[in-house]
Amino acid sequence: MEIRIYYEDTDCGGVVYYANYLKYFERARTEFIGDKGIDLAELMKMGYVFTVSHAEVEYKAPAYYGDVLEITAGLAKVTKASFTFFHEISRKKDGKLIVKGTAKLVCVNEKGRPTRLPKVMQEKLQEEQA
Repeated sequence: MEIRIYYEDTDCGGVVYYANYLKYFERARTEFIGDKGIDLAELMKMGYVFTVSHAEVEYKAPAYYGDVLEITAGLAKVTKASFTFFHEISRKKDGKLIVKGTAKLVCVNEKGRPTRLPKVMQEKLQEEQA
């Protein structure tokens, strides 16, 4: 997916604020999951919630106000109760790698306790695992 950097995304120097990359990762994951035909809103109604249990971000270069960034998301690992994504963000105009990272999400129930992924979700994600 692509994201244009607006003034609100930057610090006082016009550089993307570091924490915003985690939001961009989240958006890319949401699009990825939706593209696989998985309805997160429906799963939430059924009592399944997905929480980030671990995230890593490696900053390679700054991005600036006005840049258009390309964000990739892919599956690195799927288990019975969790899935881990890898992410890369590059500047569209020159292909420069800006950020890369990972995020592990755990499936939890209404009480916040880890639980197995819904079977259909586990199957669809395992088909896409890198």
